[in-house]
Amino acid sequence: MGVATAYKDSVPLLVITGDVSTEFKGQNTFQDVPQVQVFQPITLASYDIKTPEESILKLKEAFHLFKNGKTGPIHLNIPRDVLSGTVGQSILETEYAPTISNRRDETSSPGWDEASQLLKTAQKPLILAGAGVLWSGAVEKLQEFAQDHKIPVATTYPARGVLPEDHHLSLGLIGMRGTEAANQAGARTDLVLAVGCRLSERTLKGLGEATIIHVNLDEAVLKGKINIKADAGEFLGKISHLKLKNTQKWLDELRGYRSYHAVPTDYDDIPLKPQRAINDILESSTGAMVVNDAGSHTTWVNLLGVVGEPSGLIFSGGFGPMGYGLPAAVGVSLGRPEKNVVLVVGDGGFQMTLQELAVISQLQLPILITLINNQGLGIIKQWQELYYDGPYQVGLENPDFVALAASYGIKGQKIKDPDQLSILVQKALRLKKPYLIEIVVDPDEGIPLPEV
Repeated sequence: MGVATAYKDSVPLLVITGDVSTEFKGQNTFQDVPQVQVFQPITLASYDIKTPEESILKLKEAFHLFKNGKTGPIHLNIPRDVLSGTVGQSILETEYAPTISNRRDETSSPGWDEASQLLKTAQKPLILAGAGVLWSGAVEKLQEFAQDHKIPVATTYPARGVLPEDHHLSLGLIGMRGTEAANQAGARTDLVLAVGCRLSERTLKGLGEATIIHVNLDEAVLKGKINIKADAGEFLGKISHLKLKNTQKWLDELRGYRSYHAVPTDYDDIPLKPQRAINDILESSTGAMVVNDAGSHTTWVNLLGVVGEPSGLIFSGGFGPMGYGLPAAVGVSLGRPEKNVVLVVGDGGFQMTLQELAVISQLQLPILITLINNQGLGIIKQWQELYYDGPYQVGLENPDFVALAASYGIKGQKIKDPDQLSILVQKALRLKKPYLIEIVVDPDEGIPLPEV
């Protein structure tokens, strides 16, 4: 699931598996399984390593590919006897030299000429930015292009924050769970410039019949009228000089629509409403990196959050696996040690990977865990009641989460009072140490059904 999720989300991930010794492979011996065949459908490449030298060369190749092309997981399967082998110093000092570039410049193709002409004549252009903008390091280029030409920007979920969502050109998320402004723009635009995104079925729900120029390094996902296989940053650099039409009337047309979700949160109920709890968490941790697990709380974070910077909201989109949040928060904290990290996680997802508390405690990572406890798998419960009228077995007899954290040496507090949460979140963030807040919420409060 982890590798498949990285594949769907185009996350550069090096996957190394051990294997039985070469002489036992294919003999159905203890722990013998054809691992390359297992990983091939969910990786960019899966290699069955035969020699120690090959393992080093494939490692070098993997890191080259991570920096120079389509991103995603690369798998190296290394048998035990290969792992035990030795290599000479020369192989370690050898630089990887690609025989064929994995990029192809299509800016001289007929598609490029047609795309340029459409951009120059569009009356109501819309930029749709995906995570490829992040992976290519093209955030500044995207922001400059949008601001120079005054083009509104909508995003896919993984790209939220590539243009701060409080910026006057930002429309927010498009598609299912998208904002009014983004989906109205998607319905009214005459030209969509989709850069570095997959155009998934959820994204397409926010688009009308406009012509789509689709730019992506992955040829397999291109589905526009004009498709250009190119790196997002390189493409944006190529089009920066184009003379485009004035868009002021288009911006005026969109000004009346909300680029945020108007979700009521002023509840004083006990137990807390989850939307009130999550709104308080987000408002009290401005500037923090927010990591989101999977579950009903994911929808509330999406609806209530305003993402102010690229990668300001970390989540898994392609598969949405429960249990993602806690180990992801570890990675975010290690990768951005200067930032506060706030994890929003449900009681179900938390218990799938709670052993990562040991890592957080041992490294004393300043991660604030806000645990939304609705005593069950809330979104499954809601769907079962909505479509099947029950029965379901998703109620949880939970442990004492604060005591559990304490057993790992992590301080925490359980709250039920709506007025306590904001104060406690701010206090916990100032500690710069691991901390867990268990928030008991209404187990019967469901998420709003998506509308497009």
